[in-house]
Amino acid sequence: MNKIYLFALLIGLGTGLWGQSVPTPAPPAEGALLLNNAVVHIGNGTVVENGGVLIRDGKIEQAGVIRGRVSGIKTVDLAGKHIYPGLIAPMTQLGIDEIGAVRATDDRDEAGSVNPNARAIVGYNTDSRVIPTVRSNGILMAQIVPQGGLFPGTSSIVQLDAWNWEDAAYVIDDAVHLNWPRMTVWEAWWAPPVEKQKKSIKENMEKLNQFMEEAKAYQTLKASGRTYKSDIKLEAIVPVLSGEKPLFISANSEQQIRAAVAFMLQHEVRMVLVGGADAWRVKAELKKYEIPVVLAPTQSLPRHSESDIDQPFKTPQLLKEAGIPFCLSGGGFWQQRNLPFQAGQAVAFGLAPEAAIQAMTLDAAKILGIADSSGSLEVGKDATLIVSEGDVMDYRTSQIVHAFIQGREIDLGNKQKALYTKFKQKYDGQ
Repeated sequence: MNKIYLFALLIGLGTGLWGQSVPTPAPPAEGALLLNNAVVHIGNGTVVENGGVLIRDGKIEQAGVIRGRVSGIKTVDLAGKHIYPGLIAPMTQLGIDEIGAVRATDDRDEAGSVNPNARAIVGYNTDSRVIPTVRSNGILMAQIVPQGGLFPGTSSIVQLDAWNWEDAAYVIDDAVHLNWPRMTVWEAWWAPPVEKQKKSIKENMEKLNQFMEEAKAYQTLKASGRTYKSDIKLEAIVPVLSGEKPLFISANSEQQIRAAVAFMLQHEVRMVLVGGADAWRVKAELKKYEIPVVLAPTQSLPRHSESDIDQPFKTPQLLKEAGIPFCLSGGGFWQQRNLPFQAGQAVAFGLAPEAAIQAMTLDAAKILGIADSSGSLEVGKDATLIVSEGDVMDYRTSQIVHAFIQGREIDLGNKQKALYTKFKQKYDGQ
């Protein structure tokens, strides 16, 4: 094929693939706006019927019952619609993975297994077409997390309406992440010899603990004031050892979780459990050591053949009853658009509706360390909120009609809506 023709073809394909379909970010919020006559879900378990939210210069001035005379400002009568805090998606690759099958659009991981210094924020793409589709289901903030290896890297928290990653950044480098090594030994025809598996598990644990000991020695040397050679990998662990940053440990099996808790105690770090499929089996330890949990999607199968088929649906309520703080995650990147429906699944199996809302808003904000400025509709916090026609956790009635990030009303358009509108014109009535 002619090289010039091939080049033109590739450019054309690239234009078609990456053509602009992402709404323009909203301008800065100015002045006052009253959203009134709505069912207001504060995010902390409180619901106010016939309430409202008063926004001024991007902040919440009043929420719930609007007190005093409010006149001379723009008012939107919501006629019984529902106001919620903007939903927060933890543990996502949103904006760093665009098309799973196309490696060139995947910026989730780095080469090697130990990369705590890899920063997800610098790879975050605000022009991702996936972001608007997630946003239109109520997710307005996200924790962007790298993947792959033992220490995949450092996450950051972003708001989902920005020109670039610098504008999107809400908290840069909020936590370091650790994927706990596999600990299960399989006795099956397809598995390596048992002794080889045991050796591999032992080596992985030794590698992990050795790295932490090296980081402690590096921390001590750094604090001594003596001359030392900088190491970016060890440098990234120092804030974890000092308690400045939490260590998010992804572990699902009971054996993994117990080992991770022992690791936390040994190295004196602040742990957040991620995944936690078997968290209900180790409730006592999680409660005792005040370890919060970022739960994997409820809409999944149980890990054990002897478990109830609906165990993942019931786990949120079991943790709630045990007094263990938790939040919900939709997993992946585009999958986050189903986050509210994951919460709805938990409601169907015992979790109170407002507790489920809290697990996607205030509790998520607490676990991510941003509850002082977001996660609930309280005075002084950022006006990051959504308005839904009905219950946001019910796909039959959830229809997001307004969304505000720090007081800026954002465009809820996306590629799917554009395609629907386009082809509806052709096929409507046929």
